[in-house]
Amino acid sequence: MKLSQVVKVMFGVLCHGTHVVGLGSKLLNGGTIVSFDRDTGLFNITRNGSLLIIEDRINAILDSASPGGVPDDTEMVDCTNKIITPGFIDTHRHGWQTVYKTLGSNTTLAEYSTRYGSAAGLRLFSPDDLYISQLTGIYEALAAGVTTILDHAHHTWTRDHAEAGWQASIDSGARIFFAYGFQNTTTDFQIPQQMDHWRELATSTSTNLATLCMAYDDFTDSPENITKAAVDFAKENRVPVLTTHHVDGPWGFGNTPEDIHRSGLLNSSVKVVISHSAFLTARGAQLLRNTNQHIAITAESEMHYGHVHATTHHILDQASLGVDTHFTFSTDILTQARIWLQRVRERLYSHTVADRWEIPSSNPMSVNQAFLLATRQGGLALGREDLGIIAPDARADLVVWDGRSPALLGWADPIAAVILHASVGDIDHVLVNGEFVKRDKKLVIEGYEGVQERFLDAAGRIQAKLKETPLPQLVGTFSTGYPYGIVQQADVQRGDGTGYGPSYA
Repeated sequence: MKLSQVVKVMFGVLCHGTHVVGLGSKLLNGGTIVSFDRDTGLFNITRNGSLLIIEDRINAILDSASPGGVPDDTEMVDCTNKIITPGFIDTHRHGWQTVYKTLGSNTTLAEYSTRYGSAAGLRLFSPDDLYISQLTGIYEALAAGVTTILDHAHHTWTRDHAEAGWQASIDSGARIFFAYGFQNTTTDFQIPQQMDHWRELATSTSTNLATLCMAYDDFTDSPENITKAAVDFAKENRVPVLTTHHVDGPWGFGNTPEDIHRSGLLNSSVKVVISHSAFLTARGAQLLRNTNQHIAITAESEMHYGHVHATTHHILDQASLGVDTHFTFSTDILTQARIWLQRVRERLYSHTVADRWEIPSSNPMSVNQAFLLATRQGGLALGREDLGIIAPDARADLVVWDGRSPALLGWADPIAAVILHASVGDIDHVLVNGEFVKRDKKLVIEGYEGVQERFLDAAGRIQAKLKETPLPQLVGTFSTGYPYGIVQQADVQRGDGTGYGPSYA
């Protein structure tokens, strides 16, 4: 049995006489552990090993299922035949939209902007509705093994709405980077008032898992003095992470790395996460590399809405993965990693097969790379070396997979098993900060049935309001001046009709 130097030091600190005292320690024993080597940048696979957690951190990875010398009163968690991985990290999500579930199954980005986006929310949500929608959405993510979320909270229409989302994030038990949206709204709660509220929340709230961050989407189109005030605020208040949407091309939403760099923010101590980055330029990509800032690729979202993936496969070294609007599709990062892996493979294969009529001599992207994007890269995007990995002194945010489920039975490579074969139904346990939030396939949430009832009440009322609202007519020109275009519709039905059909919501 090998014992890391970290755990040896900890044992020396915790010993009293001949006994070792456990301070909230757990031993996940007998499983296959997917740990990360910070020196090589590669994974280490420990089979039939043990993972020692002391309080909120990983203390040691041990190569025995029954190690000696663990602290007294350590909780033993049998992980025989299971795979232990770091929790997934989602670097772009709008948690407050959970109540819209299934309403946007065939929507487009243009329709979303007016029907489901930030501008539409105020008339639909009370602060209590927003709280329960945010909370339930985070619980959904936890059940799917997502332990860390960068939440782009563009529901800051009023002080009470903003505070409801923040409080739900605190109450969730997940690791939330709550990016408070600084935006001009239709109320009298404008950016100056939002700044005051942010400072108030920052000084009045004490939480170990929720981190107050910032979102700002007007680097391109706002007057220079407003953007300067936002950037100065981020620097002066030591905002840990700022996030922004970047969807260019005919969408014209701006917030390019070039615009952010001109504002003086990109090359600062503030971590910047740019979601989507559709139509990212070569210059923009190089700016991200030079400043060590990241993008958040939301593969399923970008394919669903029509952002397209023009260039993001060129900047995977500065990329992470996100979910975006989980009310329209999957809530889990596993699905995003799988979709993006195959999307990049298809894209790079096509250059060889379709463009040059050559036979590929290798596979262009590995399951290891997809797993890195779903875990380690998310931690780096947030400026957190201690997230998204299993390593000594990393945070104990973990997922334990049932290696004998029908989907995983017979696996040899644990990373391939998770990325290409597993589903969220194969998750036995989820831990955040060393504590179970899901155990034996069930969420560990007191009063969850009450949460469900509150959520269903809010969803019923809000969905009813939306169903009464006519769909926008996408004709003429979009807000950026580009015309709406005809999209060829798929036909999956022989003879008359296409099978497209109506929405059954």
